[in-house]
Amino acid sequence: MDRKIATIQDVARAAGVSAATVSRTLSRPAVVAEATREAVLSAIAQTGYRVNATASNLRRQRTGTVIVLLPNIANPFFSQILAGLSSILTPARYGMLIADTKSGPDPQDRLADYLASGQADGLVVLDGTISPATLEMPSRPPAVAVCEWTQSAMPSVRVENDRGAALAVAHLAELGHRRIGHVAGPPANVLTRARLEGYRRALEMHGLPVRDDWVLEGDFTMASGAAAAEVWLAMAERPTALFLSSDEMAVGFIGAVQRAGFRVPRDVSIVGFDNIEIAQHLSPPLTTIRQPRTRLGIRAAEILLSMIESGTRDERSEVIEVELILRGSSGPPPAGTR
Repeated sequence: MDRKIATIQDVARAAGVSAATVSRTLSRPAVVAEATREAVLSAIAQTGYRVNATASNLRRQRTGTVIVLLPNIANPFFSQILAGLSSILTPARYGMLIADTKSGPDPQDRLADYLASGQADGLVVLDGTISPATLEMPSRPPAVAVCEWTQSAMPSVRVENDRGAALAVAHLAELGHRRIGHVAGPPANVLTRARLEGYRRALEMHGLPVRDDWVLEGDFTMASGAAAAEVWLAMAERPTALFLSSDEMAVGFIGAVQRAGFRVPRDVSIVGFDNIEIAQHLSPPLTTIRQPRTRLGIRAAEILLSMIESGTRDERSEVIEVELILRGSSGPPPAGTR
């Protein structure tokens, strides 16, 4: 016996809502209450309802695709942001095309080809180094920047980077540290500048020394964190604590100093930024600044869908709070160094 194909009315009955609400949940999930959205999605799974996305996109004259531009597809930082994007875009029948902005020859030309070819209805930008000229092409679809931001006229969703740095410094100062260093990100990166400014301002606020030789170079990678540790180990007068501009750098730093025979936090305290998944599994677990990455992805997707559906452009910025997560990598300074 052939199995009956589920209809949108079947979904509506299973969810206890109208067919119009089911349709609205599928096309514009951002405007539907979370409880309703969950009920509809559960009913879809229960009934086996399938959407004819191709026919729907033809009627709407859309591709059903959103391009996500990120600078390193292997970076675990992006996983929760992508999950947040998917939780909103997938029910709205939009697929995600992930493009690594740093891979392959002539990445800027490749991005321009993406945008000029009409391959997508929207754009999510997680790389603040992309040329504004590329992003301001007349053919560019609606776009939203996440975490990093550019000079282009587009909305952005990001966290309080400078305040996160200030929280890290305040925590270390409260533990008794007076020699607090910093491992920064890439010099041209907007996050680097915001977190470095927050670090310096917090040192001044707490009456602590601001020393350029205690600001070490990095690029957000584990390898650069390990390289910064080698610089720290060679210092005649070392900071007793460091705030690192990313958790990956903190992982590399901790590994390098521990291999050299130093212990964290007995010999040096470490605070990272991001709260990536591995942070809580280190030995010791990493004290860090939490970015609500899933929420960042959700808000970006909601703003993007609103622009796609309304046919309007938006330039507003949304800033989301950060949180200090206390773990075992930070403690009082070594005796005699206060």
